Amino acid sequence: MRRIIVWNLMTLDGHFEGPQPWDLDFHNLAWGPELERLSLQQAEEGDLLVFGRRTYEGMAAYWTTAEDNSEIKAFMNSVAKLVASRTLKEASWNNSRIVAEPVAELTRLKAGPGKAMLVFGSAELAAVLIEAGLVDELRICIVPVLLGAGNPLFKPAPSRTLLELLGSETTEAGSVILRYAPERRPAS
Repeated sequence: MRRIIVWNLMTLDGHFEGPQPWDLDFHNLAWGPELERLSLQQAEEGDLLVFGRRTYEGMAAYWTTAEDNSEIKAFMNSVAKLVASRTLKEASWNNSRIVAEPVAELTRLKAGPGKAMLVFGSAELAAVLIEAGLVDELRICIVPVLLGAGNPLFKPAPSRTLLELLGSETTEAGSVILRYAPERRPAS
C-alpha cells in the first residue's frame, strides 16, 4: 500500500506563507544541508507529487524556469504530478494531470503499487486529506520566525486529530523538522 506524506515549512506562529500568496521569503531562513538532504530523500521515496491548484500553478511557474541544475529541479520537473482542482482546465507542467475528486483518486492510488505520494504546500488539500484519514505522515519544518500575519498551515477542522511523533531533527539554521503520524480512525 502506498503512503501519503505531507511536507511543508511553517513559521513558529503557524503560517506556511505570508500575507500575500507565495510570500515565502522565510524559507530562506531554513534552507541548508539538512533540508537539501531531506528534499533528495523525498525524491527517492516518492513517485507522485500532489498539489492543490494554487500550489501547482506556483510550483510550475518556479520549477520550469529555475536557473539551477540540481537533482531537486530535475525531480520536480520529471516526476508525475496530480493537481486537485475543479476549475483548472489544463495542466501543462510535464507529467501532470487534473483530478476533481482528490479523495476518491488518492484512495484508489493508495491501494495500488508505487512509492509514496508527496503533498507539498497545498494547505487546504492537506486538511481535506487529513480529515479523510488518508495522510500517513506529516513532515513539518518549523522555521524560527514570527511573521505576525499570513496564511495558516492548519485550517479549522470539524474534529481533533491526534498525532504520534515519529521523529525530530534540529538544523544548523535553528529550524526543527518534525515527523508525525496522524491517528488512525476506525472505518465507519
